[in-house]
Amino acid sequence: MPAAVYGSPPLDVIETPKGAAQLSPLFPGSTDIASLAEASLDEIALLVPGGAVEARYLLAQALRVLRPGGTLAAAAPKDRGGLRLKKTLTAFGCEVAETSRRHHRICEVERPSTALELTGALLEGAPRILPVGLWSQPGVFSWDRLDPGSDLLLKNLPQLTGAGADFGCGVGWLSRAVLTSADVTALTLIDLDRRAVDCARHNVVDTRAAFVWADVRTAAKELSGLDFVVMNPPFHDGGQEDRMLGQAFIRAAATALRPGGSLWLTANRHLPYEAALNEAFKAVKPIADGGGYKIYEARR
Repeated sequence: MPAAVYGSPPLDVIETPKGAAQLSPLFPGSTDIASLAEASLDEIALLVPGGAVEARYLLAQALRVLRPGGTLAAAAPKDRGGLRLKKTLTAFGCEVAETSRRHHRICEVERPSTALELTGALLEGAPRILPVGLWSQPGVFSWDRLDPGSDLLLKNLPQLTGAGADFGCGVGWLSRAVLTSADVTALTLIDLDRRAVDCARHNVVDTRAAFVWADVRTAAKELSGLDFVVMNPPFHDGGQEDRMLGQAFIRAAATALRPGGSLWLTANRHLPYEAALNEAFKAVKPIADGGGYKIYEARR
């Protein structure tokens, strides 16, 4: 694996090395950058995520796996971390050439042969156990706390029965609650983020649970006859709001459920999911509304 890429850098911003292996955890089947040996790559191109801790961790990992003399090209939108790139790489001990293109900052580095100050960033961004006892990692959705939408759903979720799924499971907050019901026979946890699925495996230790690293919109096609689905669907893609994501999750749930099966959904109040719910389900019932979030039960 002489070359690698993280994410999908715009072609007119930085060039992806030919034959590059994908390292982003948001691409099912990709390689975990943390699993690569030190000095094992000749070049790497990164579309750096916006989170500060996640970005430092990724840049440190990229430098760790580059051989001395290997090249790193890193880009990020100016309003989503791009202005931090040069400062971060310089603090690691690199000489950085910085340019701007298409609203991105681009930093190019040749990995020096001298030791770099990477340990702190590698530790800060690594998986860890939170004070509440759950595994998580910076970069995962709401990585260091229970998000308020899921919290509201948990407060209104009944004891479920039968076989179900958690769409966009994250680190497993909803699944842990679902599996407290002895009447649940099976639960499939699905998430696009490998880091979330890995953490969920630690957090949801139950023989009824199965874990799938995949895009819900395609993975749901492999499911059928479910009694229930729970979800807190995403509504951002690449840092931009995308309301169609949640609507696609709703349609995927309808596909996976049996007639009479139920969807339990939490969402930000401003998101227009009602039309999609009414189109895909026979009965839609608002359950709760508070703190900027809303809960629906929908029956197929």
